[in-house]
Amino acid sequence: MYCYVDESGNTGNNLFDPAQPVLYYGLLTSKTNLDVIAEPPLRAARKKLGVERLHANELGVRRLSEVATSLGRFALKRDVRFSLYKVVKPDHAIITFFDQVFDAGLNKAVRWDHYWTPLRYALVFKVAHLFDEDAAKAAWAARVETNPARAAEALQALCATLQDRILRLPDARSRELISGTLTWAAANPFEISYGAGNKDSALQISPNLVGFQQVMQSAAAQAQKQSRQVRRIVVDRQTQFNRAQGELADMYRRMRGHKQSMGPGMPEMDMTNIPEDPPDFRPGDESAGLELVDIVLWVAKRWQEDKSLSPELGEMFNAFARRGGTDEVSLSGLERRWSFLATLPDPDGPLPEELTERIAQWEEKRIQAVEAC
Repeated sequence: MYCYVDESGNTGNNLFDPAQPVLYYGLLTSKTNLDVIAEPPLRAARKKLGVERLHANELGVRRLSEVATSLGRFALKRDVRFSLYKVVKPDHAIITFFDQVFDAGLNKAVRWDHYWTPLRYALVFKVAHLFDEDAAKAAWAARVETNPARAAEALQALCATLQDRILRLPDARSRELISGTLTWAAANPFEISYGAGNKDSALQISPNLVGFQQVMQSAAAQAQKQSRQVRRIVVDRQTQFNRAQGELADMYRRMRGHKQSMGPGMPEMDMTNIPEDPPDFRPGDESAGLELVDIVLWVAKRWQEDKSLSPELGEMFNAFARRGGTDEVSLSGLERRWSFLATLPDPDGPLPEELTERIAQWEEKRIQAVEAC
């Protein structure tokens, strides 16, 4: 399987640009090399439009519509599949705050089952309720801070801000759990290790790298579903993040074949079909596959943002996307996936005695940690 990756909406670690609140990744997958088989139809499309390269942003809806039908037919004939991945950047600031401060391995005031089971999603929605845009900006500024002392001080100030809002939560149990977690974090900021440490670490938690993780995992999952191996991942070259993307891909390659449960009721991390070869970073004008994914991603972004599309472009997009997938890092995405937790029935009977004892032990350790602050 061959993969081609492009992105749109890149603002680096500036998560609060109102003009680009979402980072998009587009992934094209094909059983055959698009740099070879897509070149003839793209060459014909270029000739028809009188351009050297198809750049969707330059051509616009009207001119791109002139070649949309032929490109859609190509996608159907060759079974070329488009998948879309999103990172809602302001939500990413809140989610990364939760993942660091409420990590049961770092914060002694967080019970194991409150982080390593789907209970974490009930908590993350409650925590998000305490945030406004200013608090989210403060959380992200502290998260990418490379000076440990300044990061610790900023975390303490943010915890105090959120504590002042704790009464916004309607139930006493949520107030108790979240207040205790914030109390411990403020008293032990260096244990939380909230700052990035250095510029390379700040890149690793950027929306670009989080989105690229989605791409890598999706490529592996699609290959496994089709009983194929990923032979090549071609990524649009851009200087700011390619090295970090390559490092991430190398880390994933070293985990190839590994499977690990993320906790009871949580998704399994499956690295079975992670690509063995590193990503091939190329300029967009040196790959027919990248030229094609640029077009489809541009249409997908307009569709996501409710901007006008012609019927021809709509049909073309459906041809590419009909067997693809989509996922996103956002609070609304988490809600769609995990909202069923709120409607689960109560257990039919008492919990197993061993589990009841374990929960009681976790709760006692949590209480002791908070009281020691």
